[in-house]
Amino acid sequence: MLKFRLMSGFPALAWIHPFNSYSAPMSETALITDEYRKMQQQLHENPKYGIASVAYAPLVGQVIEAIGAQELLDYGAGKGRLGQTLKQHLKRPLNIRHYDPAIPEWMATPAPCRLVACIDVLEHIEPALIDNVLDDLQRVTAGVGVFTVDTGAAMKVLPDGRNAHLIQQPVAWWLPKFLARFELNRFERVENGFWVIVERKP
Repeated sequence: MLKFRLMSGFPALAWIHPFNSYSAPMSETALITDEYRKMQQQLHENPKYGIASVAYAPLVGQVIEAIGAQELLDYGAGKGRLGQTLKQHLKRPLNIRHYDPAIPEWMATPAPCRLVACIDVLEHIEPALIDNVLDDLQRVTAGVGVFTVDTGAAMKVLPDGRNAHLIQQPVAWWLPKFLARFELNRFERVENGFWVIVERKP
């Protein structure tokens, strides 16, 4: 059992990590449609798109320090700004792996990782594919996950006119999905959404 205390007044949490019991990689399970991938690639041409993860870098950094993580998988990495911000502030070496199906250099199926961050991603997933994406998050989360969800509308719109937050559902809709796949160790409401810290189920 690995115990740690998050800084800034977060309560102590206990974690049990079966790091050597990974599921096999998913095969042919769609995480994004080709049409939506092209839309996301177009949106990422805007330098102001995909920057919300920077605000969560302190939280992710606290978890990194608390569990002594040496590697992070940034799931839905976008422009990679979470990793850039962490490297500017962390005192420890950190290997950052990126995954994003809309970024050509980061499209390869990721291997499981002890610590996974999925920041400002899930509300952007196509509704018909959200369970596939959450299943894949379960697959890659070998230990601890830090996930955020914005439950409201985005200020940006897609090229086809839809709001950029394709899923606008309340906490009560999201939590059962997380609880079905992970052990929940921390839940915190924030303006327009929430974040969770989870661990892999035994």
